[in-house]
Amino acid sequence: MSIIYVLIPVAIIIIAAAIGIFFWAVKSNQFEDLDRQGYNILFDDDLPPEEKKLAEERKKLLNDRD
Repeated sequence: MSIIYVLIPVAIIIIAAAIGIFFWAVKSNQFEDLDRQGYNILFDDDLPPEEKKLAEERKKLLNDRD
């Protein structure tokens, strides 16, 4: 029975830490762009040079926008 007096405060501390980490992640825009990483697997690395140049320019524009 006395272990409950230890487990409840430990659980509250863990939950408070998890909530704090979640709000930090939201505040620092960690969830802003969830689609980009999923689409990266679809792009080939063996593009012709002119298409690579266009892709790099698009990537730079997207990064500058963030």
